[in-house]
Amino acid sequence: MSQTSPKAPARLVIASRESALAMWQAEHIRDRLRALYPQTEVSILGMTTQGDQILDKTLSKIGGKGLFVKELEAALLEERADIAVHSMKDVPSELPPEFAIAAVLARADAHDVLVAARARALGELPQGARVGTSSLRRQAQLLAARPDLRIEPLRGNVDTRLRRLDAGELDAVVLAGAGLERLGLAARIGARLDFATSLPAVGQGVIGIECRQADTRTGALLEPLEHAATRVALEAERAFARRLGGSCQSPIAAHARLEADRLSLEGLVAEPDGSRLYRDRDSDAPAAAAALGARLAQRVLATGAGALLERLRDG
Repeated sequence: MSQTSPKAPARLVIASRESALAMWQAEHIRDRLRALYPQTEVSILGMTTQGDQILDKTLSKIGGKGLFVKELEAALLEERADIAVHSMKDVPSELPPEFAIAAVLARADAHDVLVAARARALGELPQGARVGTSSLRRQAQLLAARPDLRIEPLRGNVDTRLRRLDAGELDAVVLAGAGLERLGLAARIGARLDFATSLPAVGQGVIGIECRQADTRTGALLEPLEHAATRVALEAERAFARRLGGSCQSPIAAHARLEADRLSLEGLVAEPDGSRLYRDRDSDAPAAAAALGARLAQRVLATGAGALLERLRDG
């Protein structure tokens, strides 16, 4: 789309959480849009979501990751904002029909990373080390690799989590590598956990831009930001989670990669204590991304993950 396109509006408002990482993402999108449409005033509406406010409980006990997006979606519906910027790992796999993910940016590093005071690898942590994470997915995989670890609940923004580590309350924390890199904190990374050790969350490392489904003009303005290979991988991962009925209560992981003309997907469902991992992989043509995700999920369900997920939902 031309920079002088008459379709570009006079003003665009971006809804964003107010954490440092969320604001970095929103500012990145703002700057990209300003470069594309210099005649458009692009501003950010900072918001504090329920997920940001309730820090003394795990996400699984207060409604899941959707708490990070509901207020932003309300701002879209009320037309206080035109778009909302999200980490796609925070966006539920079932999107309300009023909304669309109009564009996804090229994926950053999808790995989980270990940040520790005195260790550069998971195997270097001392016996019984205290490891902080808010994620049941990470907890399950960490315990599968190191059953001796003591997993400590850890909520809050990146700075809050690192402060608890630096204060000596924890021996290590596990975070998303992309977030640390975006905040200029890559030097804190002790080790990137390979996918065999810690398969990432669905959508990890992907920034998505949401708008109202009916707002086709804004959707068209976002087209230049779309990264096709990331979209295909994301479709497979989200279809996997959707078929599982996955939520924050469910330790679910998935990662897809597009190589040449083949899309490969690895998926996992785990017991929260790490005692059992249901894991499989498959591949297909990129055009079959959603079907690939659903098919792999069905296979994982059939091996025993279905009973596990039912038990976790009932509990």
